[in-house]
Amino acid sequence: MGLEPHIVSNGVVLVLAAGLLAIALAVRRSALWRRAFRDIARRAPLSVLVVAIYVVVAGLESVAWIDPRPQAEGAEAKLPRTIVDRLFPPGFQEASYSAPLASAEFYGGAPLKHPGSHLLGTDKIGRDVLHQTLRGARVALLIGGLTSLIAISLALLLGVSAGYLGGRFDDVVFFVMSTLASMPSLLLLIALIAVLGHGTVQVCIALGVTSWVGMCRLSRAETLKLRELDYVKAARALGVSDFRILVRHILPNLMHLVIITFALMFSGLVLAEAVLSWLGIGLEGSWGQMIDQSRDELSREPVVWWNLVAAATALFVLILAVNRIGDAVRDVLDPRTARETP
Repeated sequence: MGLEPHIVSNGVVLVLAAGLLAIALAVRRSALWRRAFRDIARRAPLSVLVVAIYVVVAGLESVAWIDPRPQAEGAEAKLPRTIVDRLFPPGFQEASYSAPLASAEFYGGAPLKHPGSHLLGTDKIGRDVLHQTLRGARVALLIGGLTSLIAISLALLLGVSAGYLGGRFDDVVFFVMSTLASMPSLLLLIALIAVLGHGTVQVCIALGVTSWVGMCRLSRAETLKLRELDYVKAARALGVSDFRILVRHILPNLMHLVIITFALMFSGLVLAEAVLSWLGIGLEGSWGQMIDQSRDELSREPVVWWNLVAAATALFVLILAVNRIGDAVRDVLDPRTARETP
């Protein structure tokens, strides 16, 4: 018998929290990385704060449990509720649309069960829009974060190996990269989702498979340059194994590229999910799905605008903050664009 989904989610959050703590401790021990992260925070303090808020909200949406004493009636009482869910009262749903802070339904004027309590109104089936927007942060960070890790890991594995080993392996990797780069990425993405399925993990894998080529090409080129440096040749002459050379000398010199690529890839992947939602193959509960569902709402009279505005604003703010952090990371870590901290 498998574990319940909310138990798996709680375990994943615990593992991620432990990983972030380990990274923080490693950064604290390194004067170079400590100074780099301090410079990034100085260059984009508001963006760092915004992303931190999104991360906290996504974490709160990922931790769930079933109340020993049900707070609601019917099937809802037996469902696990996240911390974000608990910020809203049980049964916090209306019959249909209601405008922000309204006391009556948008169509028909029937009184609401929770008048004046829906800060951003409700959607077509009466769900609180603010609640749905907060829940969308988890999907966005999952798509951007997990998919970036999949794509970067695959790119490093193939790119570094091809650049260091060369020969036939390099030819095979370069052929695969060229083949994928020649395919329309959107069509390939749709085909992979059709084959793998329409779940969250499947969409992340499909996005990762179609997003690794650029980083792979870059890591391969950097490895070709690094393997010819004097200290790498000296380590090879002293009998150091190839694996140890890769771990101790090649990969550390690629970390600035990894961080820069992660920051820039993140926003592109979140937007890609929004495009998939527009095509009807996005993820349940995402901001892209909210935007897709609001297409018909714009043609209503009067216009139901709050669902679109809430999702689009949340998406825009996250992408803008991540891009600003990406610019700061590039300025601090890329030797070609590095400049003195103001």
